[in-house]
Amino acid sequence: MARVLVTGFEAFGGQAINPTALIVEQLQTLEVQQKMEQGGVVLQSCLLPVVQGDSVKSCIQAIEALKPDIVFMLGQASGRENISFEKVAINLDDFRIPDNAGNQPVDQPVVDKGPAAYFTQLPIKTLMLALKQQGVGADISYSAGTFVCNHLFYGISHYLMTQVHSNAQCDFIHVPLLPEQVAAEQQITGNRSLPSMPLEAMVEGIVHAIITAASFPSEQQVPAGTIN
Repeated sequence: MARVLVTGFEAFGGQAINPTALIVEQLQTLEVQQKMEQGGVVLQSCLLPVVQGDSVKSCIQAIEALKPDIVFMLGQASGRENISFEKVAINLDDFRIPDNAGNQPVDQPVVDKGPAAYFTQLPIKTLMLALKQQGVGADISYSAGTFVCNHLFYGISHYLMTQVHSNAQCDFIHVPLLPEQVAAEQQITGNRSLPSMPLEAMVEGIVHAIITAASFPSEQQVPAGTIN
């Protein structure tokens, strides 16, 4: 059985909800847990604060308790239309808005004297294709931003890479807004053309990604880059 940890975030930035919190809640249902067991997965999930430093600390506590083989961290990405598997975490905190504790670092490293970046070791193109085959929109992203999502992705990548006894692999996955979030987000940002995805599709995609990753498939050599 593969041990998998999935994390979500609380709401932030003026929004009342965060789809990742709802996904984490759905992952704890009996129906999903049964699917996980059938797929050879021991799944645990937790909710993290949208706070510099504290998000990484809380995730590390969950990792040390479960000792997972795979860690998937989920975050909300306004403006994206697909579930996005992040390729790279960069050693930079440059918060456009304050986090939920009021922190707003500018041009600071996530880890002092850490590497410039970490690339996920999970076969994310394989996961992307698996979701597409299920009819769930998915793509590869080459920027997790410079807010708490990237902060967590880099912090956990650094932690796992520097732990002598850990072979765990991790990735960050961004999901779109929920349909019910779009109107509120439009009022905050003024953007009138925001995409969204229903919660059911997000949960289906994440569940399929977890079960696929737990079989430890090889990476598919397919183009998934961007030109902008």
